Amino acid sequence: MELHLIRHPRPNVEPGICYGRTDLDVAESVPDVADRLRPLLPPRFALHTSPLRRARLLAEALGSPQIDPRLQEMNFGDWEGRRFDDLGRAIDAWADDPLGFAAPNGESARDMSARVLHWLDETTRAASAEQPLVVVAHGGPLRAIAGHLLGLPADRWLGLDFACGKSTRIDLEAWGTTLKWFNR
Repeated sequence: MELHLIRHPRPNVEPGICYGRTDLDVAESVPDVADRLRPLLPPRFALHTSPLRRARLLAEALGSPQIDPRLQEMNFGDWEGRRFDDLGRAIDAWADDPLGFAAPNGESARDMSARVLHWLDETTRAASAEQPLVVVAHGGPLRAIAGHLLGLPADRWLGLDFACGKSTRIDLEAWGTTLKWFNR
């Protein structure tokens, strides 16, 4: 199976603001991003997306997506929309346990990964190996998908830096997984 992981266009948010589930608009032209990505995609594919506007708008510009809330970005709870500088020492707790820490009323990276990997397992089992799959989502879910498929330990997934409006291709074969390109 040919799998394309696409991060949404650059969101319209000030630098230093914590956002995950916040439904932000985009700061760049969705049609322009879609036009840049189309040559990288196969002629036909199954398309899945997060319901959040920044991902959904791009997916809709690429085709008719299946929208799944499990592809949403991590929920930062009470931290959503706040400046990281204003969170004080709470950031230290997150740095000490990046996978297990959850902001108040939010979810941990481990919890987010579990829901995304449940989606991945369900979707790839139901999909035809011949039909490419395109996913338009967010940095966190894409890290979980790629890290898992590439066999990286979960604590290394954070090092996968998915650029906004770029595509990563991973091919899944019976014999193993191949990273074809990253951030094109």
